[in-house]
Amino acid sequence: MAAQQRLICASTDLSEAGRAVRFELRRSEGVVPAFAVRWRGEVRVYLNRCGHVPVEMDWQAGEFFDHSRLYLICATHGALYDPATGACLGGRCDGRGLIAVPAVERDGKVYCEES
Repeated sequence: MAAQQRLICASTDLSEAGRAVRFELRRSEGVVPAFAVRWRGEVRVYLNRCGHVPVEMDWQAGEFFDHSRLYLICATHGALYDPATGACLGGRCDGRGLIAVPAVERDGKVYCEES
């Protein structure tokens, strides 16, 4: 099945290092939770799944950044991730990063690929 673009949100719903937009994404393994954030002006989309154990990461709905607003953090394990790449930076993720989802921003809207 070919990937399709899915509307996630308006561009204005994502502020720099701010609250994420949570949504569900249809993938080959079924419907999975995902989130979109804005980091250094770019939209980043990841599956909402810690690299350590596949649990949802936000400490409150849509809150993924740590107190410094520099890293994405798993509320359950304290694992830190690079918002730009999803790479594991420390904690129990042991080098296993977040799963990125291709996304585009155009005409004031954010879209991601859904299979």
